[in-house]
Amino acid sequence: MRVICPLIGVEIRNYYSYLKRRETKKFDPDHGDMIEMIQKISESSDHTYGSRRMQKSLNALSFPVGRWKTAQLMKEAGVWVRYKKKYKVTTNSEHKKPVYKNVLKQNFKYDQPNKAYVGDITYIWTTEGWLYLAVIIDLYSRKVVGWSMSSRMKASLVCDALTRAIWQRNPPPGLIVHSDQGVQYASDQYRKLLKSHNFIGSMSKKGCCWDNAVAESFFGSLKQERVHWNNYATRYEAQQDILHYITMWYNSNRLHSYLGYCCPSTFEMMNGYLKK
Repeated sequence: MRVICPLIGVEIRNYYSYLKRRETKKFDPDHGDMIEMIQKISESSDHTYGSRRMQKSLNALSFPVGRWKTAQLMKEAGVWVRYKKKYKVTTNSEHKKPVYKNVLKQNFKYDQPNKAYVGDITYIWTTEGWLYLAVIIDLYSRKVVGWSMSSRMKASLVCDALTRAIWQRNPPPGLIVHSDQGVQYASDQYRKLLKSHNFIGSMSKKGCCWDNAVAESFFGSLKQERVHWNNYATRYEAQQDILHYITMWYNSNRLHSYLGYCCPSTFEMMNGYLKK
Protein backbone atom coordinates (compact mmCIF):
# COMPACT_ATOMS: atom_id res chain seq x y z
CA MET A 1 0.00 0.00 0.00
CA ARG A 2 2.94 2.35 0.52
CA VAL A 3 3.47 2.13 -3.24
CA ILE A 4 -0.15 2.16 -4.38
CA CYS A 5 -1.39 5.02 -2.18
CA PRO A 6 0.85 7.71 -3.73
CA LEU A 7 -0.13 6.51 -7.20
CA ILE A 8 -3.83 7.09 -6.53
CA GLY A 9 -3.29 10.32 -4.59
CA VAL A 10 -4.11 8.99 -1.10
CA GLU A 11 -1.94 9.65 1.94
CA ILE A 12 -0.90 6.46 3.70
CA ARG A 13 -2.04 7.75 7.10
CA ASN A 14 -5.52 8.41 5.74
CA TYR A 15 -5.68 4.89 4.37
CA TYR A 16 -4.80 3.32 7.71
CA SER A 17 -7.22 5.65 9.49
CA TYR A 18 -9.94 4.44 7.14
CA LEU A 19 -9.08 0.81 7.90
CA LYS A 20 -9.25 1.50 11.63
CA ARG A 21 -12.65 3.17 11.36
CA ARG A 22 -13.96 0.34 9.21
CA GLU A 23 -12.74 -2.34 11.62
CA THR A 24 -14.19 -0.48 14.61
CA LYS A 25 -17.53 -0.18 12.88
CA LYS A 26 -17.39 -3.76 11.67
CA PHE A 27 -16.82 -5.24 15.11
CA ASP A 28 -19.08 -2.92 17.08
CA PRO A 29 -21.72 -5.38 18.40
CA ASP A 30 -24.16 -2.54 19.12
CA HIS A 31 -23.89 -0.78 15.77
CA GLY A 32 -26.76 -2.58 14.06
CA ASP A 33 -28.95 -2.32 17.15
CA MET A 34 -28.33 1.44 17.38
CA ILE A 35 -29.19 1.97 13.72
CA GLU A 36 -32.44 0.06 14.17
CA MET A 37 -33.25 1.88 17.41
CA ILE A 38 -32.58 5.29 15.83
CA GLN A 39 -35.02 4.48 13.05
CA LYS A 40 -37.66 3.42 15.58
CA ILE A 41 -37.13 6.49 17.78
CA SER A 42 -37.30 8.79 14.77
CA GLU A 43 -40.54 7.20 13.62
CA SER A 44 -42.12 7.22 17.08
CA SER A 45 -41.19 10.89 17.56
CA ASP A 46 -42.81 11.70 14.22
CA HIS A 47 -39.37 12.74 12.91
CA THR A 48 -39.02 15.59 15.43
CA TYR A 49 -35.85 14.46 17.24
CA GLY A 50 -32.53 16.03 16.27
CA SER A 51 -29.14 14.68 17.36
CA ARG A 52 -29.40 16.13 20.87
CA ARG A 53 -32.67 14.43 21.84
CA MET A 54 -31.73 11.32 19.89
CA GLN A 55 -28.50 11.05 21.90
CA LYS A 56 -30.41 11.36 25.19
CA SER A 57 -32.82 8.65 24.04
CA LEU A 58 -29.99 6.29 23.11
CA ASN A 59 -28.24 6.96 26.41
CA ALA A 60 -31.44 6.14 28.27
CA LEU A 61 -31.55 2.85 26.36
CA SER A 62 -27.99 2.01 27.55
CA PHE A 63 -26.18 3.01 24.36
CA PRO A 64 -23.32 5.28 25.60
CA VAL A 65 -22.79 7.48 22.56
CA GLY A 66 -21.99 11.17 22.19
CA ARG A 67 -23.80 13.73 20.10
CA TRP A 68 -21.30 13.64 17.18
CA LYS A 69 -21.54 9.85 16.97
CA THR A 70 -25.32 10.09 17.18
CA ALA A 71 -25.40 12.52 14.25
CA GLN A 72 -23.28 10.13 12.20
CA LEU A 73 -25.54 7.20 13.05
CA MET A 74 -28.64 9.22 12.17
CA LYS A 75 -27.14 10.00 8.77
CA GLU A 76 -26.32 6.34 8.24
CA ALA A 77 -29.80 5.31 9.37
CA GLY A 78 -31.33 7.67 6.81
CA VAL A 79 -33.59 9.45 9.30
CA TRP A 80 -34.74 13.02 8.75
CA VAL A 81 -35.83 15.84 11.04
CA ARG A 82 -38.66 18.27 10.47
CA TYR A 83 -37.45 21.83 10.04
CA LYS A 84 -39.07 24.86 11.61
CA LYS A 85 -41.50 26.91 9.58
CA LYS A 86 -42.37 30.52 10.32
CA TYR A 87 -45.68 31.42 11.85
CA LYS A 88 -47.26 34.54 13.25
CA VAL A 89 -49.16 35.19 16.45
CA THR A 90 -52.02 37.65 16.62
CA THR A 91 -53.32 39.13 19.86
CA ASN A 92 -56.10 41.67 20.06
CA SER A 93 -54.84 43.93 22.84
CA GLU A 94 -56.46 47.04 21.40
CA HIS A 95 -59.25 47.26 23.93
CA LYS A 96 -60.19 49.45 26.87
CA LYS A 97 -60.71 46.71 29.42
CA PRO A 98 -58.56 46.67 32.58
CA VAL A 99 -55.33 44.64 32.47
CA TYR A 100 -53.27 42.99 35.19
CA LYS A 101 -49.76 44.06 36.16
CA ASN A 102 -46.88 41.87 35.10
CA VAL A 103 -46.48 39.91 38.34
CA LEU A 104 -44.55 37.06 36.73
CA LYS A 105 -41.80 39.33 35.34
CA GLN A 106 -40.28 36.58 33.18
CA ASN A 107 -39.63 34.33 36.18
CA PHE A 108 -40.22 31.00 34.43
CA LYS A 109 -38.52 28.77 36.99
CA TYR A 110 -40.52 27.33 39.90
CA ASP A 111 -39.47 24.46 42.15
CA GLN A 112 -43.01 23.42 43.08
CA PRO A 113 -46.11 22.62 41.01
CA ASN A 114 -49.21 24.84 40.91
CA LYS A 115 -47.38 28.03 41.81
CA ALA A 116 -47.48 29.72 38.41
CA TYR A 117 -49.33 28.96 35.19
CA VAL A 118 -49.01 30.63 31.79
CA GLY A 119 -51.74 30.70 29.16
CA ASP A 120 -52.01 31.71 25.52
CA ILE A 121 -54.06 31.27 22.34
CA THR A 122 -53.05 30.18 18.86
CA TYR A 123 -54.91 29.20 15.72
CA ILE A 124 -54.84 26.24 13.33
CA TRP A 125 -56.16 26.28 9.77
CA THR A 126 -58.55 23.59 8.56
CA THR A 127 -60.60 23.25 5.39
CA GLU A 128 -63.64 24.17 7.47
CA GLY A 129 -61.96 27.34 8.75
CA TRP A 130 -59.89 28.39 11.77
CA LEU A 131 -59.66 26.33 14.94
CA TYR A 132 -58.53 28.23 18.02
CA LEU A 133 -56.53 26.57 20.78
CA ALA A 134 -56.00 27.90 24.30
CA VAL A 135 -53.58 26.20 26.69
CA ILE A 136 -52.51 26.46 30.32
CA ILE A 137 -48.96 25.37 31.21
CA ASP A 138 -47.51 24.76 34.69
CA LEU A 139 -44.10 26.44 34.83
CA TYR A 140 -42.84 23.84 37.29
CA SER A 141 -42.84 20.97 34.80
CA ARG A 142 -43.81 22.70 31.53
CA LYS A 143 -46.78 20.34 31.46
CA VAL A 144 -49.91 21.39 29.56
CA VAL A 145 -52.46 21.13 32.36
CA GLY A 146 -55.43 22.74 30.63
CA TRP A 147 -56.61 23.24 27.07
CA SER A 148 -59.66 24.18 25.06
CA MET A 149 -60.45 24.34 21.34
CA SER A 150 -63.21 26.17 19.51
CA SER A 151 -64.18 27.66 16.17
CA ARG A 152 -64.62 31.03 17.90
CA MET A 153 -62.09 33.03 19.90
CA LYS A 154 -64.36 34.03 22.76
CA ALA A 155 -63.69 34.52 26.47
CA SER A 156 -65.14 31.05 27.08
CA LEU A 157 -62.16 29.59 25.18
CA VAL A 158 -59.60 30.71 27.78
CA CYS A 159 -62.00 30.16 30.69
CA ASP A 160 -62.59 26.56 29.65
CA ALA A 161 -58.83 25.93 29.42
CA LEU A 162 -58.25 27.31 32.91
CA THR A 163 -61.27 25.45 34.28
CA ARG A 164 -59.84 22.18 32.96
CA ALA A 165 -56.53 22.96 34.67
CA ILE A 166 -58.35 23.67 37.94
CA TRP A 167 -60.28 20.41 37.66
CA GLN A 168 -57.13 18.39 36.93
CA ARG A 169 -54.73 20.04 39.39
CA ASN A 170 -56.81 21.69 42.13
CA PRO A 171 -54.29 24.55 42.52
CA PRO A 172 -54.31 26.52 45.79
CA PRO A 173 -55.18 30.22 46.25
CA GLY A 174 -52.33 32.53 45.37
CA LEU A 175 -51.57 30.79 42.07
CA ILE A 176 -50.14 33.22 39.49
CA VAL A 177 -51.89 32.91 36.12
CA HIS A 178 -50.01 34.81 33.41
CA SER A 179 -51.14 35.67 29.87
CA ASP A 180 -50.87 38.38 27.25
CA GLN A 181 -53.22 41.36 27.15
CA GLY A 182 -55.65 39.75 24.74
CA VAL A 183 -59.27 40.79 25.08
CA GLN A 184 -60.26 37.25 26.14
CA TYR A 185 -57.96 37.44 29.18
CA ALA A 186 -59.21 40.92 30.03
CA SER A 187 -62.87 39.87 29.88
CA ASP A 188 -65.18 40.02 32.87
CA GLN A 189 -65.77 36.26 32.62
CA TYR A 190 -62.07 35.46 32.90
CA ARG A 191 -61.43 37.97 35.69
CA LYS A 192 -64.33 36.56 37.70
CA LEU A 193 -62.92 33.04 37.31
CA LEU A 194 -59.57 34.17 38.72
CA LYS A 195 -61.20 36.06 41.56
CA SER A 196 -63.48 33.17 42.53
CA HIS A 197 -60.41 30.97 43.16
CA ASN A 198 -58.25 33.73 44.66
CA PHE A 199 -55.72 33.47 41.86
CA ILE A 200 -53.33 36.29 40.97
CA GLY A 201 -53.70 37.62 37.44
CA SER A 202 -50.58 38.68 35.52
CA MET A 203 -50.14 40.02 31.99
CA SER A 204 -47.28 40.63 29.59
CA LYS A 205 -46.33 44.08 28.43
CA LYS A 206 -48.03 44.95 25.17
CA GLY A 207 -46.09 43.58 22.22
CA CYS A 208 -43.47 41.76 24.34
CA CYS A 209 -43.53 38.07 23.38
CA TRP A 210 -40.65 37.29 25.77
CA ASP A 211 -42.93 37.90 28.75
CA ASN A 212 -44.84 34.76 27.77
CA ALA A 213 -41.98 32.82 26.20
CA VAL A 214 -42.90 29.41 27.62
CA ALA A 215 -46.35 29.39 26.01
CA GLU A 216 -44.88 30.74 22.76
CA SER A 217 -42.28 27.94 22.84
CA PHE A 218 -44.96 25.28 23.24
CA PHE A 219 -46.93 26.62 20.28
CA GLY A 220 -43.73 26.69 18.26
CA SER A 221 -43.10 23.01 19.01
CA LEU A 222 -46.71 22.08 18.30
CA LYS A 223 -46.71 23.77 14.91
CA GLN A 224 -43.21 22.71 13.90
CA GLU A 225 -43.67 19.09 14.91
CA ARG A 226 -47.31 18.49 14.04
CA VAL A 227 -49.60 21.20 12.65
CA HIS A 228 -47.50 22.43 9.71
CA TRP A 229 -47.17 18.87 8.43
CA ASN A 230 -50.90 18.17 8.24
CA ASN A 231 -53.74 19.38 6.06
CA TYR A 232 -56.75 19.09 8.32
CA ALA A 233 -60.01 18.51 6.46
CA THR A 234 -62.20 19.28 9.47
CA ARG A 235 -61.90 20.98 12.83
CA TYR A 236 -62.70 17.67 14.51
CA GLU A 237 -59.73 16.05 12.77
CA ALA A 238 -57.46 18.85 13.96
CA GLN A 239 -58.87 18.64 17.50
CA GLN A 240 -58.15 14.93 17.74
CA ASP A 241 -54.63 15.29 16.36
CA ILE A 242 -53.77 18.17 18.72
CA LEU A 243 -55.29 16.34 21.68
CA HIS A 244 -53.13 13.32 20.86
CA TYR A 245 -50.05 15.53 20.58
CA ILE A 246 -50.64 17.15 23.98
CA THR A 247 -51.64 14.10 26.01
CA MET A 248 -49.82 11.20 24.34
CA TRP A 249 -46.70 12.92 23.07
CA TYR A 250 -45.80 16.30 24.63
CA ASN A 251 -46.86 15.58 28.21
CA SER A 252 -46.07 11.87 28.29
CA ASN A 253 -43.13 11.16 25.98
CA ARG A 254 -41.40 14.21 24.48
CA LEU A 255 -38.00 14.88 26.01
CA HIS A 256 -37.85 18.48 27.30
CA SER A 257 -34.44 20.18 27.42
CA TYR A 258 -35.48 22.38 30.37
CA LEU A 259 -36.27 19.26 32.40
CA GLY A 260 -32.91 17.61 31.71
CA TYR A 261 -34.37 15.72 28.76
CA CYS A 262 -37.28 14.24 30.64
CA CYS A 263 -40.96 14.46 29.68
CA PRO A 264 -43.23 16.58 31.92
CA SER A 265 -45.27 13.68 33.34
CA THR A 266 -42.19 11.64 34.22
CA PHE A 267 -40.52 14.72 35.73
CA GLU A 268 -43.47 15.26 38.03
CA MET A 269 -43.61 11.60 38.98
CA MET A 270 -39.88 11.47 39.73
CA ASN A 271 -40.23 14.51 41.96
CA GLY A 272 -43.16 13.18 43.93
CA TYR A 273 -46.06 14.88 42.18
CA LEU A 274 -48.30 12.07 40.93
CA LYS A 275 -51.41 13.86 39.65
CA LYS A 276 -52.10 13.30 35.97
